[in-house]
Amino acid sequence: MPSLKSHVVSFVLRHSRKKAFSSPENLQRWIAAARKTEDHHPPASLHQRFDIETRTVDGFPVYEIAPRAGEHRRILYLHGGAYVFEITPYHWHLIAEMADRLGYGITVPIYPIAPEHDFHAMFGMVGDVYRQMLDESEPEDIIFMGDSAGGNMAVVLTMMAAEEALPLPSRHVLISPGLDMSLSNPDLFEAERNDPWLGIPGGLEAIRMYSAGMDRCDWHISPVYGDLSVLPKTLMLTGSRDLLTPDNLIFAEKARAAGVEVDVVHEEGMFHVWPLIDMPESRRARQHIVAFLSESRSPVRQDMKTGLEAPSAEAAE
Repeated sequence: MPSLKSHVVSFVLRHSRKKAFSSPENLQRWIAAARKTEDHHPPASLHQRFDIETRTVDGFPVYEIAPRAGEHRRILYLHGGAYVFEITPYHWHLIAEMADRLGYGITVPIYPIAPEHDFHAMFGMVGDVYRQMLDESEPEDIIFMGDSAGGNMAVVLTMMAAEEALPLPSRHVLISPGLDMSLSNPDLFEAERNDPWLGIPGGLEAIRMYSAGMDRCDWHISPVYGDLSVLPKTLMLTGSRDLLTPDNLIFAEKARAAGVEVDVVHEEGMFHVWPLIDMPESRRARQHIVAFLSESRSPVRQDMKTGLEAPSAEAAE
């Protein structure tokens, strides 16, 4: 049963942020308002806890949270925001928890967003960030993690790297990703009614602004239509009240059919990117992520409820 806090958050979202996605005009107004207050810098509390360096790639900031001593694994974190909104403190707190619990280095590109920039600028920048990571790390030590639009970007970036014959990351963690941006599945209309946050009209406007004129069924925009066989082992977290979930479940089945190992955590009653918000369900989701990313270095057991491998009791002690 969903927690009381999740019901409160859902109520607030439906009566606030859902409006942003109710029409193209509303989304444009929300973007204009956001530009006046957005701040991509990590909160001061993160600087107190971690060694964070800043550099620029293609003129845009990249934050590097240093790994724990002796740790070689690195996460490339691609934040969500419908391709049009900047990284938020909610993203930073999730990133901080992953850095704290896993000890991995985390690379956070503040990539160019629409409508000021488009697909080509976004992927030009994050592609260059990944190439630099490959110069410094072995591909088996690199993980792509992203939420919402960032989950889409993680999959597309891997496909683009495969097309260029670059080494590929070892794992994906996809939090409420947008993997079919055609938004043409008839099941989405019912899903939209149950979703307290996302809406199809605003979503289509965001896609129009960033897609650089490409067809929404092009795999660069909707990776569900691409060659999924190139993808690494993947953890996907998706909720029953998320507009994107019907297509996410289709993606998981297609990826499995292509030979990709995909673990799906489908959380009943949860809305878009719920793992970013502090509540009981997000704490459970974050534990799934930590277990998934830790399993290659510790004994594992099978979680019968979700099918996700998690550290054994002996390893956790």
